[in-house]
Amino acid sequence: MNAQKLSKRLEAVASFVPTGAIVADIGSDHAYLPCYLIHKGIVNKAIAGEVVKGPFESAVKQVKLEGLEESITVRLADGLEAIKETDGVNTVTIAGMGGPLIVSILEKKPELLQTVTRLILQPNIHAKVIREWALANGWAILDEVILKEDEKIYEILVLQRGDMELSEQEILLGKHLMANKSDVFVEKWTKEIQNWRRVLSSIEQAEETSDIVAKRKELLHLIELVKGALPNENR
Repeated sequence: MNAQKLSKRLEAVASFVPTGAIVADIGSDHAYLPCYLIHKGIVNKAIAGEVVKGPFESAVKQVKLEGLEESITVRLADGLEAIKETDGVNTVTIAGMGGPLIVSILEKKPELLQTVTRLILQPNIHAKVIREWALANGWAILDEVILKEDEKIYEILVLQRGDMELSEQEILLGKHLMANKSDVFVEKWTKEIQNWRRVLSSIEQAEETSDIVAKRKELLHLIELVKGALPNENR
């Protein structure tokens, strides 16, 4: 992967960036995504934010190597603090972290999202917490993608300001992903059901404590939720 050729998941993230947007890529690492967006003519201005000194220095080096110092500002900052009011940022991308960490970044400095109209979030795990955050904070899910790369499965959530309603099942699985039922979606949740059933089997012989009873109830509920969204042969 480099600034000219992104990974499959980052290419998918890039595909949701509106033409002409001013982007802040939080946790930018080598700044490959902002560089790619500039090279492709999708955006003319971007911010690359990185909280760790090593990746920050890598991003500075990469931007200089690509000759994009006039278009991309690299900042050493904690999360959304990479954004300044004068930047006019309207699109934020956060990719390659767990869902809870992404939510903690969004919650830490919500005032820095005032000019932002689109969030493109790629959690490695626990996309559910992002949907819960969106519901509670006036964001609606515009689109969702699930894909597989290097034997790992990733979800991408595209949020815009607005209200929405989601069922418990849609919060867990993703309304758009449930509607599409792609092969990767089916693979992910079939494996999850198998894992939950293994855990159920392992606690069958355990002492019947209140914790065990609660865990069994939770797992059975999750299995039923997911089964309802899968083709019959994968239940």
